[in-house]
Amino acid sequence: MSEITGHSGELAVHVARAHGVETMFTLSGAHVFPMYDGVVKLQQQGGEPQMRLLDVRHEQTAAFAAEATGKLTRVPGLAVLTAGPGVTNGISAIAQAQFAGSPMVVVGGRAPQNRWGTGSLQELDQPPIIAPVAKSAKTLMTAADVAGGVDEAFTLARSSHRGPVFVDVPMDEFFSSASGTAGSGEGTRIEPDGDAIATVAGLLARAQRPVLILGTDVWADHAEEAALRFVEDLGIPTLTNGMGRGVIPGGHRSLVTKARGAALSGADLVVVVGTPLDFRLGYGAFGGPDKNPTGEFARVVHIADSPGQVSGHADLAASVAGDLTTVLDGLQKAIEGGARPDWQGWSDQLRDQVRSAADRDAQLLTAEADPIHPARIYGELVPRLEDDSVVIGDGGDFVSFAGKYVEPKRPGGWLDPGPYGCLGAGLGAAIAARIARPSAQVTLLLGDGAAGFSLMDVDTLVRHDLPVVMVMGNNSAWGLEKGPMQMLYGYDVVADLAQRTPYDDVVKALGGAGETVTDPKEIGPALDRAYAAGVPYLVNVITDVEAAYPRNTFGI
Repeated sequence: MSEITGHSGELAVHVARAHGVETMFTLSGAHVFPMYDGVVKLQQQGGEPQMRLLDVRHEQTAAFAAEATGKLTRVPGLAVLTAGPGVTNGISAIAQAQFAGSPMVVVGGRAPQNRWGTGSLQELDQPPIIAPVAKSAKTLMTAADVAGGVDEAFTLARSSHRGPVFVDVPMDEFFSSASGTAGSGEGTRIEPDGDAIATVAGLLARAQRPVLILGTDVWADHAEEAALRFVEDLGIPTLTNGMGRGVIPGGHRSLVTKARGAALSGADLVVVVGTPLDFRLGYGAFGGPDKNPTGEFARVVHIADSPGQVSGHADLAASVAGDLTTVLDGLQKAIEGGARPDWQGWSDQLRDQVRSAADRDAQLLTAEADPIHPARIYGELVPRLEDDSVVIGDGGDFVSFAGKYVEPKRPGGWLDPGPYGCLGAGLGAAIAARIARPSAQVTLLLGDGAAGFSLMDVDTLVRHDLPVVMVMGNNSAWGLEKGPMQMLYGYDVVADLAQRTPYDDVVKALGGAGETVTDPKEIGPALDRAYAAGVPYLVNVITDVEAAYPRNTFGI
């Protein structure tokens, strides 16, 4: 704990820096000028550590960049948004962080307290609006409240279960001075119950066809090494979703994502770690009549980083809540201490399914169809992805294909819309990824619909010298809605966009580069040019609107 003195902006910046924040994402607004002055004063003092001030073209991008920073670095991202519309423009990103468990802090401007109730510019009581989609939302009413309040916000954001925290400060108090302390920069974790771990270990030891599912919180909770140890030691067939992708490297013998249907239908025990039992996982019901060999539903275990994340709607055989490394290591130790289960036959069966799926995939990944099948893009992209690649998905159908074909080699390199399904997050996430991983390959996968939400922030990439490769599947439609509407009604409306829009020209106008591709043979060379360009570069691939992703759920 260190004593600090200054105006409220200086106090907030020092506390954020103590928590490991290296970048402040913002769009200029007078209500939060003291935050900028706090960064400038820190820079003028010289030495380390500094804080980068990065301005964007829309507040949603600042907030999405902070949310993605929290995911990538596991240190809360920081967005600073001016009062009123600046704050409300960031709400979708805050909600996404709440759904995904992303640690972030949003500091909002607020109309001055000494004029409150008289109708000053952008006077809005913001915390009640944000409270339903955040861990906490409150006003720090005086300068004396700022240091402690911001420290509390960062501590809460990074504590299990992680998520967004919002604070705002009245403008007059933002310019006022006070003293306070900068905290230790640590969150809190929960110790799991040993008896609950023993119960799960017993279920695993008796299972004949188990499946393990690893989700985002395995990465967020720093449990990726424990998870890989567990899988490699026991040889349990494993699926991944969200930022759990890459925890088990693509191509690993125990990774059976390509046999997902067979694994979940045939399992007698499904152990889900660090992800909710939501629509992506059939609400926690696996197997059953017409699916499982015995006609029974699989028993389900839910393991979460905190009690509030354990499913309340699924029929659970057991559950554990707490530090995920402790849980996974405890399970491994307990199972190794008894008769080692033999899952070899089950694993071999699923590996056969993986090989068959890969053979089927090869036909689409090399398709010569005209218009281009979206899968062909991934046939060219996947071999070009480096092991340290950060892949960002911002789209519907096009990004669904990415989930099928892209298997990251390392953890912490996959960002998708998650259960909130919010489009427009991509440019913010790309900005965050290029800053958080300066030497890594960064690829943003864009649907043409999603691009309309945030493509203007290519200007931010250009101004701040942040080269990113953007790959667009351009089918001139809201593909995720067009097909289902046709299925339900026999027609579709408000699902079409302008045909073959040259979005690469938009990127060029903003100072980047790009090209349109209509020949499948030109996808690979275009990607090579993009990765070699050293500037923001959009490969705009015109795809077949009729080649829809074959999905099993529409999220309801």
